[in-house]
Amino acid sequence: MKQETKEYQYDWILWTIIENASVTHDGSVKEYESLLTLIPHFREALDEIIRQGEAGICLMKLMARYLKRCLTAHDEGRKVAFTTFCFSTPVLYAFDVVPIVVEAMTVLGTFIFKRGTGEFLDYCSEVGFTETSCSSQRGALGAYLAGLGVRPDFIVCDSPGICDTNANSYAFASAYLDIPFFQLNHPPTLADERARRYHQADFRCLVSFLEEQTKKTLDIDRLREVLEEVRKQDELICELTEFQRLTPSPVPNIFNLFLYSGTFLMSGTSDFTELLELMLERVRENAARGVAGSRSGGERVRGFFSYIDHYTTDLRFWRWLESREIAHLGCILSSFWQEDAIYAAGRTEAAYAVRTDSVDAMIDSLAAQMSRMPMVKSIRGPYDAPHMWLDDTMLFTRLLKADFVAYIGTMGCRNTWGMVKLLARDLERRGIPTLILYADAFDDRIQSWEAVTDRIGEFLHLRGLTSGEPGLVSSG
Repeated sequence: MKQETKEYQYDWILWTIIENASVTHDGSVKEYESLLTLIPHFREALDEIIRQGEAGICLMKLMARYLKRCLTAHDEGRKVAFTTFCFSTPVLYAFDVVPIVVEAMTVLGTFIFKRGTGEFLDYCSEVGFTETSCSSQRGALGAYLAGLGVRPDFIVCDSPGICDTNANSYAFASAYLDIPFFQLNHPPTLADERARRYHQADFRCLVSFLEEQTKKTLDIDRLREVLEEVRKQDELICELTEFQRLTPSPVPNIFNLFLYSGTFLMSGTSDFTELLELMLERVRENAARGVAGSRSGGERVRGFFSYIDHYTTDLRFWRWLESREIAHLGCILSSFWQEDAIYAAGRTEAAYAVRTDSVDAMIDSLAAQMSRMPMVKSIRGPYDAPHMWLDDTMLFTRLLKADFVAYIGTMGCRNTWGMVKLLARDLERRGIPTLILYADAFDDRIQSWEAVTDRIGEFLHLRGLTSGEPGLVSSG
């Protein structure tokens, strides 16, 4: 790692940039536009978020607040936990633990830094971690292993669905940093009684681990408060998903990113509820006008991303989709399986419900929610088994009226690389055009962003899914 890269703490840099970005719209429009000229690289990403109106401004402020909590946690007497995107945070907030979600910290780096997170990715290999592991962790993990971030007190994660390379990242970090580690486990099935009992027992072991690490017993009143907030958020998320069924979809593409990043970082907090309410306000306005969520208000083709999105620098993925008027109907990261979700209709055994009438009901609710987090639910068993990847992808494609399905992963996604061609074959047999992209969603050195857009554009053209020119704007 270059000496100049070691001069500043990784998480401190992210916070200072986002903290300053979050107040750019507090002044006049003229001041905001003048400021954009001074940040040539981050300008497009910032403007893409801010132009979403109150929801975008709110997201920036909440991200700044979240990062500051990470930086100041120890000074304020809170414990800090390393965790993963598919670990539901409400139980941590009930213990007043600050979660550092490693994949989210990687994404912030790839969005903001012109150089991406390549040096931190490589640093993980320099200290002994395999280079074929998942880049979604290594991008930020390298910084923390180098001592360029807040030192976590312990690690909590879950193995289901997130694959061996993801789980190994946290095991490696635990050994390297010499901190305690707890990993939730899983059976290969989801909806049977044995799996349900296993998840509930495993989750109670997690609660015991957190009590031991924080030296606190679980605060039942605080837990109930957090879960009531989760219940509100679930209702708002279900309504947002309902709107995505409309043609054109009134949901701005980037709201999918807002939705799952907020869930991963702030589920169970009033901050996230506020963000969801502002997002819905914007979506309802678009729906009332009968326009798409894109800048032009147009929609040419609808896509469902069966796995994750692409996190190249400067939000170019989202801006490119918008410039082509391609509606993003969500991905595996934006499906959480609340009992009232449209995709849970008739599949109640695959969904979770939040119950707060007793301690056991609350803990069982958290266990059920955790076992249905993205990937935890659908990548745990055979791809074509009930409630698994193929089943869910076909369901979302049908409900959301997607014209095509695309797969984007990382070089470390061995669980899905082992079955994605079978998934694509089965989808094509059902008449669903499916594209497999061989890029790494977090590392442009594997395949350039330009090559990725060429592949998507060629696919849409050859399959007859787009015609003519979009109504709008620059490609970014």
